[in-house]
Amino acid sequence: MTSSKSTTLSRSLDRVFRGVLGLLAAVSGGMVLLIVSYLVTGAWPAIEAGRLAAFFTDERWQPGSARDPQFGVVSMLVGSLLVTLLAVGLATPVGVASAVFHRFYAPPVLERWNRRMLELLIGVPAVVFGFWGLMTVVPLIVRLAPETPGQSLLAGGIVLALMILPIVTLTTQAALQAVPRAQLLAAAGLGLGRARTIWAVALPAARGGIGAGVLLSLARAIGETMAVVLVCGNIPQIPDSLFDPIRPVTSTIALEMGYATASHKALLFCAGLVLVLFTAVFVGWHSFRRQMADTGTGGA
Repeated sequence: MTSSKSTTLSRSLDRVFRGVLGLLAAVSGGMVLLIVSYLVTGAWPAIEAGRLAAFFTDERWQPGSARDPQFGVVSMLVGSLLVTLLAVGLATPVGVASAVFHRFYAPPVLERWNRRMLELLIGVPAVVFGFWGLMTVVPLIVRLAPETPGQSLLAGGIVLALMILPIVTLTTQAALQAVPRAQLLAAAGLGLGRARTIWAVALPAARGGIGAGVLLSLARAIGETMAVVLVCGNIPQIPDSLFDPIRPVTSTIALEMGYATASHKALLFCAGLVLVLFTAVFVGWHSFRRQMADTGTGGA
């Protein structure tokens, strides 16, 4: 009798737990839909007026001009894309190498200490990174290239790379720790050295987790605002070199939303919507590649 009651209670708790988890999952997905619907609602006046096409045809961004208003957002989208790719390109090899060192070479004391520092680095406010970049990175760039203003694509890429470095490192380290120990022992049994085991066994087995970490860091970088406002120069143009100033979409929204009129604000909502769609494309592309890889593995 007691066993039957215990089983019934356990099943009831399982159903309640499953219901709570399902509700939380629905809330998480619903929040994304609410955000997108909010952006669409705010951008609808500009979409209805047919101004969305001008985002990709106009050459400049001058929505407040009374004589010749321009709504071109391409230069800012290119700036957002370039500074994000530069940051990810700088942070990924350093983060993966750091995670490999933590997992396979570092003594436990050093690994724990460095992990705490990385976790602390994640919590540093973005404005602090931006202020540090303005006071340190920008003068170094001016010293390297005296004819440039310093606030540039390169400065933004360096600052964003430092911001996303802990994400890449910690997610890669978690992915490497999840590699079955049996695979590493099998590689050692075949006579592979540590470096060959890392390159041929551990990293391929952890590529899914590494890719997820890179995707998270990319989403973090493309949505950053305060740091890039301080170090990128805020000039809406397509850069010809790493030393040219840029103005990402997020900077435009942050700088202009406070004084924008109704029509101007609708255009800023459109810019935010386009940025969300770009992020969705990145996420969808990564999911598709991972699904294709899993299918190929399964087929093999």
